[in-house]
Amino acid sequence: MTSRTSQWNRLGADVDVLVVGGGITGCGIARDAARRGLTTALVEARDFAYGTSSRSSKLVHGGLRYLEQFEFHLVFEAVSERRVLMDIAPHLVLPLGFVFPVYATSRQALWKVNAGMWIYDGLSRFSSPKIHRKLSKADVQKVEPVLRSDDLKGAPLYYDCSTDDARLTLENAIDAIQCGATVVSRAKVRGFLKDDSGRVNGAVVEDTVTGELREIKAKVVINATGPWTDRTLAMSGAREAGPLLRPTKGVHIVVDRTRLPVNNAVVCFHPTDGRVLFAIPWGDRTYVGTTDTDFEGDTSECCATLADIDYLLDASNSYFPAAALVREDVVSTWAGLRPLIRPPEANGMNESKVSREHEIHVGADGIVTIAGGKLTTYRRMAGEVVDTAVKQLAAHGGLPAKLGPSGTERDALPGAVGWPAEDPVNTLIASVRAASGDKLSDVTAAGLVQTYGTRAVALAGLVKVDPSRGAPLVPGRWEILAQVDWAVDEEMACGVSDVLVRRTQLFYRDADQGLGCAAVVGACLGAKLGWDAVRTAESVDAYREEVAKSRRWRDELPVV
Repeated sequence: MTSRTSQWNRLGADVDVLVVGGGITGCGIARDAARRGLTTALVEARDFAYGTSSRSSKLVHGGLRYLEQFEFHLVFEAVSERRVLMDIAPHLVLPLGFVFPVYATSRQALWKVNAGMWIYDGLSRFSSPKIHRKLSKADVQKVEPVLRSDDLKGAPLYYDCSTDDARLTLENAIDAIQCGATVVSRAKVRGFLKDDSGRVNGAVVEDTVTGELREIKAKVVINATGPWTDRTLAMSGAREAGPLLRPTKGVHIVVDRTRLPVNNAVVCFHPTDGRVLFAIPWGDRTYVGTTDTDFEGDTSECCATLADIDYLLDASNSYFPAAALVREDVVSTWAGLRPLIRPPEANGMNESKVSREHEIHVGADGIVTIAGGKLTTYRRMAGEVVDTAVKQLAAHGGLPAKLGPSGTERDALPGAVGWPAEDPVNTLIASVRAASGDKLSDVTAAGLVQTYGTRAVALAGLVKVDPSRGAPLVPGRWEILAQVDWAVDEEMACGVSDVLVRRTQLFYRDADQGLGCAAVVGACLGAKLGWDAVRTAESVDAYREEVAKSRRWRDELPVV
């Protein structure tokens, strides 16, 4: 059992490494460190993937924009990591076709774009899910019939991957625990501990559920707090060079697939400013994004504005005029902050030109900070951070006698352990149905497999024991009540938002954003976690506030 309470109860022993921040990079660091043999703890102030790591474009890709900027090393690094993630998480990192339409007015000629595709495939050593192919105008109209065809010259069809970013984060956290790390959510750093020389050697951590405080001693403290990086550094008081980050906001909108039926991700350039966007198929939905604008203010209050919505609708309607999307078509939104490194010449630089590369800083107080980077390269970044931590341990006499390789590039994440060699998805669907006592439909079994991979079989066993746990959370959808039990017992969930936003995706995908089942989820959580009626109501209300924030842009609509 991997509950949040069990992890908090383990927290307190001295460790080699304390990671602050439970996003994809922090959880990747904890996994890498624990696998090398370092005693490791990770604390996250809210829930895993609460910030940027659940609000990305949900893509594992090489980044074609870097080809145009001749940053071939970034492309090579990303496509190499794409291959690794496909191998260690085949249930979460799924091949996806991308159509790159070229028009008479496009800034690059079709022949040049097609040549770029060969470079792209070559940099991956031809390990892409499929090699690209050239589509004529007629071919494009068959593949993407709703795409604007006026002045269309053709398009390459190339392949990258989609992912569930929050679940990829969570599986890194779970694997870290399985390798001996202590990983705790709702554990907020209130201050850092320092030795007589001023070097940080731990932190005071608060259990935000109970208010309990604990001191955690660590030989190295790693700051992996993403958009909260500067705030975390300020707690130590050592940084005097001004802010490290220039955060930019990325917004996505979700619409029903019937309103925008794309079969592949379509690469778009905004008609106003030329920024790259995507229209991406997502089951019974399609999402469009992303924006890229500077952000200042309370990080926790980042959300879509009416201007963001209209910006994305304008881009969509430029490429898909027949769809004629309007504001009322928006089912849900999400907004995240990119923790980009502030360049020396930041003033006046276009947001989209700020580098996506990462940097690792070691402060005068010994704190190791990782900032910048991309979802796709999280594993590589995590390894570099742990390499830095090992050097710090060696320099200060704290290196353990025996350390081994992490093996993160080859060892499967939990949902891919035991992945069938032949026809894996259908094999697992059959296993899930059998484990449930044949109480689950093929549609529900498929949804569970695509979410949990091989772990779906054990989850389905809950339904065999109690068939009532097979009831749908939302009528007409496949998500079931057993997922709430599993989220608490095995995935450290302790709030309605944890379940509906990050353990499932009902917040984004359900027509009512999960509001109809929030009370049921709250009651289930309350029963498992021993909440009273007041605590249960607070969790449900907090979720409703999350939904309201995602809809706040509607408050800007003119009163009719």
